[in-house]
Amino acid sequence: MILLFNELRKHGKLAAKRHPMYDKNKFGKYMMYFMSIFWACYMIFFGTTFAFAFESESMEPYHILNMGLIFILALDFVMRIPFQKTPTQEVKPYLLLPVKRNRVIDFLLIRSGLSSFNLIWLFMFVPFAVITVTRFYGISGVITYCLGIWVLMILNNYWYLLCRTLIGERIWWIALPILVYGGLAAAIFIPENSVIMDFFVDLGEGFIEGNILVFIALICLIAGMWLINRLVMSKLIYQEINKVEETKVNASEYKFFERYGEIGEYMRLELKMLLRNKTCKQSLRMIIIVTVAFSCILGFTEMYDGTGMRNFICVYNFAIFGVMFLLNIMGYEGNYIDGLMSRKESIYSLLRAKYTLYSVAILIPLVLMIPAIAMGKIALLTAISWAIFTIGFIYFCLFQLVVYNNKTTPLNMKIGSRQNMGTGLQNIISIVTFGVPLLLYTVLQLLFGEVTTSCILLVIGLAFIATSKWWIMNVYKRFMKRRYKSLEDFRNSRER
Repeated sequence: MILLFNELRKHGKLAAKRHPMYDKNKFGKYMMYFMSIFWACYMIFFGTTFAFAFESESMEPYHILNMGLIFILALDFVMRIPFQKTPTQEVKPYLLLPVKRNRVIDFLLIRSGLSSFNLIWLFMFVPFAVITVTRFYGISGVITYCLGIWVLMILNNYWYLLCRTLIGERIWWIALPILVYGGLAAAIFIPENSVIMDFFVDLGEGFIEGNILVFIALICLIAGMWLINRLVMSKLIYQEINKVEETKVNASEYKFFERYGEIGEYMRLELKMLLRNKTCKQSLRMIIIVTVAFSCILGFTEMYDGTGMRNFICVYNFAIFGVMFLLNIMGYEGNYIDGLMSRKESIYSLLRAKYTLYSVAILIPLVLMIPAIAMGKIALLTAISWAIFTIGFIYFCLFQLVVYNNKTTPLNMKIGSRQNMGTGLQNIISIVTFGVPLLLYTVLQLLFGEVTTSCILLVIGLAFIATSKWWIMNVYKRFMKRRYKSLEDFRNSRER
């Protein structure tokens, strides 16, 4: 079995190196290394700060931190959503070989459990334990405490993997982690003497004391979660290879687009792509969920009442729809780019249709921001100016990727599919999309005030919207100059 696992690991590394986009992902890798170092230093700072901030006459600092372990687990779960995907090792090719399916799945689960992501929280807990635990339990207490935290994060990893896999099949499974973490939080805050809080205090105490029974119990839970993940993944893979998945198709033809001629036809094609393909539907669902959540938090709570966070949520809510789909612009079309290129100027009409459709889609976050506007959290002029600025300047930046994107994105991402990595240029555009507007708004607000700043953003957005026909034509001409190279790259990066 060890030889098989080593062989599969080598295959995964070779597949990544041989991918056409390998060289273009080097910027993203260096950026990830930099961000990892930054967050490691950040968490070391938090661990050191908590060690002194939690000092109390009635309780030790590690008791106070252990009471909040459930919230750390919930935060860890949320952090995994954008950074940790479901296992991406290609399963189907190995099913044609005399290798048991469960052996391949076991490799996926082992790789997930040994992921460096499960070690992130140790950057906070190690300095915290060195300062607080060594007084009474010495170095051995620090080692067993950190070992227990690591095992707990592995358990949370498999729990996340199960939830993410189920949510990928049915969006309604998102209620499972919400009910679990929400129920545990309610069990902590509602009763005067919380049994859950006492449980986590005792759990942390067991880690520090090196209680073997506590570690055995956690290992048993990990084994149980392992088996559940194996059963779920095995069933889903079996459905894929035997074509027993749901094949219902929306019969609507969206005939109201016919009045807009060729551009209307491409708008209809784009809408069908978003609503009928698994990858697009999953992204669309997550966008709506996150946008609704942020809008409700901003409108009905005081959590993000600071000016900086309010503006960030505005930019995020308006830009996320375009970023999720336009950052990979032409990637989905890479699956059928040969057909699009067979007609003169069809790409230009497609780009016009995309711009029109995603511009209209900005009404969704604008409507969701109405509660925040009604509650006085955001001025109506500010919300409208951010919406127009997004359609104008931000979409202008994203559409430049039409010229440089040359990697096909699978329309139906499966358990056995390999996840896509963003190129360096995509990462730069993504940073510009969120960073530049916020920086610009901050500078203008300091110089001119909020109302004048909103008017300036409105004028900039309207200028780009008014000239959209010309800059889209410029993007189209630049794309056509390198169309043969792009066609080759799109073909080479399609999933076989």
